[in-house]
Amino acid sequence: MTSSARPLLNRRLAEFGTTIFAEMSALAVSTGSINLGQGFPDTDGPQEVREAAVRALRDGRGNQYPPGPGIPELRTAIAAHQQRRYGLTFDPDTEVLVTAGATEAIAATLLALLEPGDEVIAFEPYYDSYAACIAMAGGVRVPVTLRPHQENGASFRLDLDELRDAVTDRTRLLLVNTPHNPTGTVLTIAELRAIAELAVERDLLVVTDEVYEHLVFDDAEHLPLATFPGMRERTVTIGSAGKSFSFTGWKVGWVTAAPGLVTAVRSAKQFLTYVSSGPFQYAVAEALALPDTYFEEFRADMRAKRDLLAAGLAEAGFEVFRSAGTYFITTDIRPLGESDGFAFCRGLPERAGVVAIPNAVFYDHREAGAPFVRFAFCKRTEVLQEAARRLKKLGG
Repeated sequence: MTSSARPLLNRRLAEFGTTIFAEMSALAVSTGSINLGQGFPDTDGPQEVREAAVRALRDGRGNQYPPGPGIPELRTAIAAHQQRRYGLTFDPDTEVLVTAGATEAIAATLLALLEPGDEVIAFEPYYDSYAACIAMAGGVRVPVTLRPHQENGASFRLDLDELRDAVTDRTRLLLVNTPHNPTGTVLTIAELRAIAELAVERDLLVVTDEVYEHLVFDDAEHLPLATFPGMRERTVTIGSAGKSFSFTGWKVGWVTAAPGLVTAVRSAKQFLTYVSSGPFQYAVAEALALPDTYFEEFRADMRAKRDLLAAGLAEAGFEVFRSAGTYFITTDIRPLGESDGFAFCRGLPERAGVVAIPNAVFYDHREAGAPFVRFAFCKRTEVLQEAARRLKKLGG
């Protein structure tokens, strides 16, 4: 044991501790509750994709270190996907990088592009790894808060004036997540255009987390920021096989960007995992070539599950913010006479046998997120039906 009075943990990480997901998942196990906290499916993705991984293992493809940037087949498939879906052309050899999930893509990108003191604007509430990765890079996070609005259905929206006011001479990049976790917001074309114009005007880099690109519902439309004028050369776009194909344990993500940006991100990534997920890369290459019907059916299935859980939550007395994307629903607990999301979520397993996540963990301004609670609907229909039945106890 060191005799120094200095804490063992790097002070940049001292505020983070154990993630709320670990705490709530352990609570789900100890109480036998339905876990609608952590966002992972409870069924596997397409059988043909799983069998492609088995085939790669048996054929000895990827069992040793794959190439640092990712196997050529997957890089080519990623580029083809971006071209087919969005009309974006990327060179598989210089503009695509395979990562150990989107989380590593975010970490490597921020470690590569930030220097101590650089400011990063992120939309609050945000995925908790954003704050940790900004801190590890020595950056300064500047939250711009998405706030609830009631018009056109309850949703969380971006205040563009607040965003513009947050930019300073120290701002290095914007970290944009759409479709947005945890609120389910999908930025509109007008909002994206305004963000793009601001980035060009202030000469900012932009990192876009688009892992839920295939999960947009109703009239919402996902369009990558890289498609807007002036954005192709300044945007790092991040995608995920785990979210698009329901194989979250495989940890296959990717970055697409201009050559200079990819080279920078690769410089950091090579000293994190170097490589990962060898056989799974071959399977994901095949998954990305699935016909459009797969993505349509995937989206329709998740939309039906959203509707099922949203109805159950509303019946239980929550105010429900209808998700336009992702597989999460944010709710307001104040109609239930509650205001502290942490206390509510810690007590919910005993009260109703269901686990959720308090949105306040995704905020710097904790008070702004205090009454909001997130539920995941990427579960089997019968599980969601049972969760809705249990939650009715709250209104009784």
